[in-house]
Amino acid sequence: MVEISLMRITSLALADAVNPCALAVLAMVLITIMTQNPEKRQRVLYAGLAFTTAVFIGYFLYGLIIIQFFKTIDSAIKSSSFPYYLYNGLAVFAMILGALNIKDYFMYKPGSFATEMPLSLRPRAKMFIKKMMSPKGAFFIGIFVTLFLLPCTIGPLIIASGELSKLSFIQVFYWLLYYNILFVLPMIGITIAVYVGYTTVEDVSGWKERNIKRLHLAAGILLFLVGLSLLMGWI
Repeated sequence: MVEISLMRITSLALADAVNPCALAVLAMVLITIMTQNPEKRQRVLYAGLAFTTAVFIGYFLYGLIIIQFFKTIDSAIKSSSFPYYLYNGLAVFAMILGALNIKDYFMYKPGSFATEMPLSLRPRAKMFIKKMMSPKGAFFIGIFVTLFLLPCTIGPLIIASGELSKLSFIQVFYWLLYYNILFVLPMIGITIAVYVGYTTVEDVSGWKERNIKRLHLAAGILLFLVGLSLLMGWI
């Protein structure tokens, strides 16, 4: 029976969860809904949860596609050495991605390559979000917005998918559920906190801006350690 490292998958999901660009997009969604419905706090809750559900479904499907891609390559190559090269390649990729995030702590630049949404995509993402008029709209627009998030959030998912590609479909299903639940937990937490009045969207957005370097550092350390553990064969 193939064994998967719970610690590695958890670390990858958490590195994805603290990604600043995903939190920034959620803040834009909540601000849009609150601006249009200042007295209807329930709409904030429904819109936030609808958007989070869209992100969850989108990334679950992306994970399945990536895993199938790895399985197809493995089947086509039919080489016993493929897993060795795959996991070492993923290890190096994780370490590079981690190093890029750590670099953002010391030399931060908005729209940094592979760690944040490119500046060229941001106006389009904002345009989609501003068209949102309801929680139902938040769900459908959320599906499209996930495409804009891919450049800054897909890295950890690719690494996790590479490791999960050696599993059966039913095992992949449960592991992807676990990964994506961890990935969207901050979104759920922020949505509920804003809804109950514990915080405001402006406070969340401000906190994200003040701590953006620390978020990159946390994600970078987790990714680098995952890559190192893959390379060294650690648990």
